[in-house]
Amino acid sequence: MIEGSFGDNGELFFEIQLVALSGEEFSVEALFDTGFTDGWLAINTQDLEALEWSLLAAQVEVMTARGNAFFNIYEGKVIIDGTEIVIPVHVGDDIPDTIMGSLWLDVMELVANKPKGILTLSMVEND
Repeated sequence: MIEGSFGDNGELFFEIQLVALSGEEFSVEALFDTGFTDGWLAINTQDLEALEWSLLAAQVEVMTARGNAFFNIYEGKVIIDGTEIVIPVHVGDDIPDTIMGSLWLDVMELVANKPKGILTLSMVEND
């Protein structure tokens, strides 16, 4: 289980690690965005340089809150809740935060209780 925090405007933030090709780990605060339904993670192009991840697909069109946008998809490695996972990562120029998409809810349980200050993400055990 990882604990998150609430932002000033009710945003949900979790610390995750991005794992570079070299094995180096970078801790980042990621914004959990349930409106990002097409992916697992989105990062800014400038963050990609240190990671050296492999390109999977170029210029994939995705519907965003600002309209259609094009992203490159990379094979990324992250550590979340102590588990290392390889996922497709959307990479674009105008992404202000590292963004976790709602696909995480396929493998994790989100518990949010703002009045009590409880915000957690936990891997779901397979039965």
